[in-house]
Amino acid sequence: MQFPDQTQIKQLVQDILQEAGKLGAHSAEAAVSISSGLSATVRMGEVETIEHNRDKGLGVSVFFSGKGGIRKGNASTTDFSPQAVKETVRAACNIAKYTSEDGCAGLAPESLMASEQPDLDLYHPWEVEPDAAISLAQECERVALECDPRIENSEGATVNSHEGFRAYGNSHGFVGAYPSTRHGLSCVVIARDGNNMERDYWYDSARDINDLASASSIGKQAGERTVKRLNARSLSSRQSPVLYSAETAASLLGNFIAAIRGGALYRKSSFLLDSLGEPIFPDFIQLEEQPFLPKAMGSASFDGDGVATSRHHIVRDGVVESYILDAYSACKLGMQSTGNAGGVHNLVIQPGTVGFDGLLKQMDTGLLVTELMGQGVNMVTGDYSRGAAGFWVEKGEIQYPVHEITVAGNLKQMFKDIVAVGNDVDLRGNTRTGSILVQNMAIAGE
Repeated sequence: MQFPDQTQIKQLVQDILQEAGKLGAHSAEAAVSISSGLSATVRMGEVETIEHNRDKGLGVSVFFSGKGGIRKGNASTTDFSPQAVKETVRAACNIAKYTSEDGCAGLAPESLMASEQPDLDLYHPWEVEPDAAISLAQECERVALECDPRIENSEGATVNSHEGFRAYGNSHGFVGAYPSTRHGLSCVVIARDGNNMERDYWYDSARDINDLASASSIGKQAGERTVKRLNARSLSSRQSPVLYSAETAASLLGNFIAAIRGGALYRKSSFLLDSLGEPIFPDFIQLEEQPFLPKAMGSASFDGDGVATSRHHIVRDGVVESYILDAYSACKLGMQSTGNAGGVHNLVIQPGTVGFDGLLKQMDTGLLVTELMGQGVNMVTGDYSRGAAGFWVEKGEIQYPVHEITVAGNLKQMFKDIVAVGNDVDLRGNTRTGSILVQNMAIAGE
């Protein structure tokens, strides 16, 4: 995809802001996004779907000062023509006439705007043709199907490639823009042993196609994982240690981040209210936001408010050092934005010195969780209950697969009960973590 010249897009943002000023807005912000992608899926060697997408859009927010606060109006369009842009800005201004005044509405402070926008190496276009994408998916699926004769069916293998361009600007004079890419390959297969059937998957994702695992290795991993799950059993209800594999451990950290987001805190709907400065984790836990990692999925030099991102501890020595705040929630809490409008930019937990096999031995006897299902997390109380599948472990060795179980506890206690973080770090997403061992949880089964 050939993106418009950055100068043209930045000028479009400035034109939007200028138009808002002409219509009486005391400040405004605008965002423009353009993206395109290809997705190809095969199943049992045959093409299932080929999808091309091209999207673009712009959004504008305008702010008008009132006696008791600020009135805000939003509008968006996919039409970039000058007339459509003017109509969109006018619509936002008209909407603002009917909104309530809010003392925290408006732009983030000018002093927090990003002054530097380093190249984070996020843009690596892959000009893949549909035939080539199909061949890659077919190879991935073929390797998975040939992995074991018990693998008899497939839910498909998918190749996808996406590239996008984002620009944001506001009335402080800030305008930022950058392109990015994301490529992926995944495979899901089904195995049968008698009347028992199981499915599993594997995938990889990267900014640069050269960093993506090979189709054969992804297929082999998908096949091997599926066969290992055959003849899974349930468990009797019990208490035991639980080891979250690296790909499932990210959800635990995601629950923590959700609990310290500004929106949940100012609404008083989080079990971690007033946790700043409190020891929530064991003292060996170090959790950082690292927004400047080259090629990483969450890297960005500014957030959705134009605020500069920064590398900083969220948890140091087990103690919460920072909430996750955008400009609005920070105002509501009487604090300063942490540069997190739109989310966290590369959440990284410091890994331990022990690998996955070492964590199994450290756990000795317990449950290894490799898949989680459902959304049974109450962010107000911290109560946690999720469907799970994985393996039962004894004497540090995997004994047999398990399914149709539930793991439960309270997140506040679970965080305190973390006893180790592995060095088997999963780099594919916005959260970088190894496997996490929790000392004790309830398991509900038969």
